[in-house]
Amino acid sequence: MKKTELFRLILSIVICQMAGIIGSIFTTSSMASWYPTLVKPSFTPPGSYIGLIWIVLFTLMGISLFLIWRETPGNPAARIALYFFAAQLIVNVLWNVAFFGLQSPISGLIVIVVLWILILISIIKFWPINRTAALLLIPYIVWVSIAAYLNYSIWRLNP
Repeated sequence: MKKTELFRLILSIVICQMAGIIGSIFTTSSMASWYPTLVKPSFTPPGSYIGLIWIVLFTLMGISLFLIWRETPGNPAARIALYFFAAQLIVNVLWNVAFFGLQSPISGLIVIVVLWILILISIIKFWPINRTAALLLIPYIVWVSIAAYLNYSIWRLNP
């Protein structure tokens, strides 16, 4: 691997991890005060697992980003795919703002549906460019599907 490719790989992972760090800014204060007061469904995962899961997912997303980014010279489809990827990354952060920052499960639910759609579009756009990059996003959409159901359940249990 060339130094420039290694740099792009590291940068891609850092960009994705930064989305997690920015999102956690909105999560931290509510996790200590608001979130514990909510009625949660029985399948709610322990908080200690959630952080680890996101670290792994953001790393996979970063590798996926790198695989598409290196295809962008001369490939307009790769550039378009990156726009969708960037959009889903921004919406990922916005979910933390909506759910935890605004302390609004219904706002979080609306945002997570948009997030899920953008992840699916990213997978579809990545597939013809680099199948590995698309497959690396599958655990992410699975986790967001679980999170969406959890978000929905919290909204229903806390009128």
